[in-house]
Amino acid sequence: GKQFTSVQFADFLNKRMVSGCKRVVFLIGGPFGIDKSILDKGSYVLSLSNMTFSHQMIRLFFCEQLYRGFSILKNEVIPLDIISSIQGATV
Repeated sequence: GKQFTSVQFADFLNKRMVSGCKRVVFLIGGPFGIDKSILDKGSYVLSLSNMTFSHQMIRLFFCEQLYRGFSILKNEVIPLDIISSIQGATV
């Protein structure tokens, strides 16, 4: 699936909200992934990492990214990648 920066994920969320989409569903795959028949029904496949994590950790990471995405949309946080580009530093 597609991987995003925090800003790109916030933009992804915003586009879904303004498009008139009534419901967004996120599925976390099991130890063997998600069956192709289910993937084919989805309109978008998102990847949180190329690394392998436990389901408990991924749920935590995903909730944090949702919180961060909405915080970015509300201008409550300045994402690290924007700070880095402003300062000319690498993170």
